Formats: sequence, structure tokens, C-alpha cells
Amino acid sequence: MSPTDSFDRDAYLSRLAVELEPPSAEALFRLHRAHVERVPYETLWIFLGERWTVDARRSAARIATQARGGYCYHLNGALSELLRSLGYSVTRHVGGVHGPGGASQDAMSNHLVLTVRDLPTDDNPGGVWYVDAGLGDALHEPLPLVSGACDQGPFHLLLAQTPDGVGDWHLTHDPSGSFAGMSWRSARVEMDAFAERHGWLSTSPESGFVRVLSAQRRDATGVDVLRGLTLKRIGERATESIITTPTELADALADVFGLDIGRAGEQARSKLWTRVHAAHLEWEATGRA
Repeated sequence: MSPTDSFDRDAYLSRLAVELEPPSAEALFRLHRAHVERVPYETLWIFLGERWTVDARRSAARIATQARGGYCYHLNGALSELLRSLGYSVTRHVGGVHGPGGASQDAMSNHLVLTVRDLPTDDNPGGVWYVDAGLGDALHEPLPLVSGACDQGPFHLLLAQTPDGVGDWHLTHDPSGSFAGMSWRSARVEMDAFAERHGWLSTSPESGFVRVLSAQRRDATGVDVLRGLTLKRIGERATESIITTPTELADALADVFGLDIGRAGEQARSKLWTRVHAAHLEWEATGRA
């Protein structure tokens, strides 16, 4: 039995608007691009009072049939299930997104990283790829798991092996990105490695995910970002505006990120606006930390 029989793989592929095809590097790139372009990085569920687990099959089912997204545990967890069902050799890893202070052990487990192997190309004869649909504004396509720099849209990314560092690999993000970098370990893990950290990130009043609504969606030329009530486009056609009404918020979530809150009901939508507006004002008052 396929590990993804609990969700509709055809519906998942339909959500991504990609065809079923055998594993290949080219197909992996198509899947990755489609995922970050069509499935948003989002914490709307937290602000709607929903409680999600890190169960990868449940995440895949939400993406496939409910037009939802999530943050890294959900996005990369679901993508790993989809890739496995398609015959790819996928490994999950513990990662840690960090700020300008540099990589730290404390950050490890706040991010889920994927690698896919056995797909050699002329440019990547080793056949191992770093895959990450869960960073919001970073990768648009997989990267060869070799040290080096590359440009993807407006972002200059640097991947380096760090055997003497906090992790075994490190991604340095572009200065215009939402974080400084991310380290990860080469060891294989399963989703339970992230359960405790997910509980804190999704419920603690100290968590940035709880304090500020976030939505991001990547494309080939940039990224659309919602932080609180600030809607920004980074890259081509760069813009920035402040959302001022509940209708504007609902329209932005639907039109920019594909998140329809109409089904939540009028009371839930009203509570969402009240909570997001208050959190945005607090965020602004504290210097947008």
C-alpha cells in the first residue's frame, strides 16, 4: 500500500497543475516550482483557532482537497509524502532557520528540510538535491547538494557544507529575504522529531507565528509577502501597502495567496480581523520584531 493512500494523490497533482510522470530531475523541478507557486506558506490556521499536527499525510490531504498550505512542517512534510508516492527517494532532516546572529543549536528543529537522491544530471552528477518548499521566500527550484552560489529570481543564495558547524549544511539567504540563513543535519529523521517544537511555535504567545499573521507565495521573479497587515511584493513589480479593512484582508488572502476565508463564516472572519489588526498594531509598536 502506498504511504499516501490516505490522501488523493491525483487531487494533489491537480492542485499543482502537473501531470503524473516517472521520477526525474526535470520532473522534480516541475513539482517544486508548482508547489511554491500554488501552495502558500501560511499561518492563517493559527489565527482562525485551528490546531494542526505535523502529521504529513494530514497535511497532504489538506493541500490536496482543502486548498490550504501551512508552514515548513506541513509543506515539506506533505511534499515528501507526495514525492515518495511518485517513486522518489526522499529523506527528511532537522533544520534550523536563524537570524543575523548566525546558526545556533537552539534553532535546530524549527525547520524541516528534504533531500532527494538518485537523480544525476550533467550539472549534478552526484544526483542529490536539496528540496525546500517550506521557507516561504527562498527556493523556487531545488539546488544540487554541493557547495556553491546561485541566483533564483531576485535572491542570491549560497549553499555550503559545514561539517564543523552547527549542522552539516548551511543555506545563506539573500539580504532582502525574511531570514539570514538555515542550517541542517544530514541524519534522517521522521516527523515526530518536530512535534514538540511545532507545539511551541503554533501556540506559545512568544512565538512569532502566533503574534503575527504570515503568508508568502514564491514565483520565478519574486515573492508576495503578508506580515500582519503589510502586503509586500519583493522582486519584479515591487510594491508595499497596508491593509485597512476586513474586506481588503479577505481579498488579499484569496487573490494573492489562494486562501478563501469565506467558508470560515462571518463570526470567524470578524474574529480574524480583530485579532490580526490588534496583533499588527502591537507588532508595529514593538518595532516589527
